[in-house]
Amino acid sequence: WLKPFRPTPSKVHGRPRSQNSRPAPLASHQEAMQNEEGRIVDLYLPRKCSATNRLIPAKEHGAVQLNVGQVDENGRYTGEFYTFALAGFIRSRGESDACLNRLLHEKGLLTFSK
Repeated sequence: WLKPFRPTPSKVHGRPRSQNSRPAPLASHQEAMQNEEGRIVDLYLPRKCSATNRLIPAKEHGAVQLNVGQVDENGRYTGEFYTFALAGFIRSRGESDACLNRLLHEKGLLTFSK
């Protein structure tokens, strides 16, 4: 007439956990990614807007990154380039063309002479 005691599954984050599953072990430290030389490298490097120096979040879909290539006197690509990142904030205000002109002028890639 007595039934054996069986505990009910515990709840994790509001959901019942099955009796066979175990909670994931807590990591005391996160594994770091290393390159061939043994130096620790990050998986994600945040970008900064070239015009405003604001950080561009990873989830911002309005931001663009442009690579402007260097050419020689014959107009052939030399393999070198400048990278510019523009945030969606600048693009939504309609100022990206003016900012890009300013950045190119500062690098000496664009002149305003007639």
